[in-house]
Amino acid sequence: MPLSQLDKHSALILIDLQQGIVALPTVHPASDIVNRANRLTHAFRARHLPVVLVNVAGAPAGRTEQKIPPMTFTPEWSMLTPELEQQASDFRITKRQWGAFHQTGLHDWLQQQGVTQIVLAGISTSKGVESTARNAHEHGYNVALVIDAMTDRNIEAHRNSIEKIFPALGETTTTNDLLHLLATQADN
Repeated sequence: MPLSQLDKHSALILIDLQQGIVALPTVHPASDIVNRANRLTHAFRARHLPVVLVNVAGAPAGRTEQKIPPMTFTPEWSMLTPELEQQASDFRITKRQWGAFHQTGLHDWLQQQGVTQIVLAGISTSKGVESTARNAHEHGYNVALVIDAMTDRNIEAHRNSIEKIFPALGETTTTNDLLHLLATQADN
């Protein structure tokens, strides 16, 4: 379903577009995802809408059935990609779990900004993006998911999120459709 509207108080949240993650093999070329995200950041900043840049620099403790090799989160691995052209006005979050809301102050900051809708993109669809979308939905935000500006390491997980999970959490859209909607609202 296409995005029905963009709230006047929307924020763009980009998940884990950082050097270590974009270097991993993904279903869709990470460079395409970063380029689309960059187009979105320019459009949101031009309209003085908040941009939130999220990176991950740790992992939650706890046992899982999937054996994940221990990772070292070097400063270089966690650095945002330069293509995002981080601005002083951007809100930066470093998380240590999948979702961007848990113990980060994101919800409080969004509330202070009067944000009613979040627009999500990034890597990976089934982990960081989906976890953040779930938490945003639970906090009562309108959620928009830019499905061509996200990817995953696993095609089945990516498809499951887009086809089964996201329609229950919000509305999906594409980069071009969202940019068109932003331009249309700016003209009014």
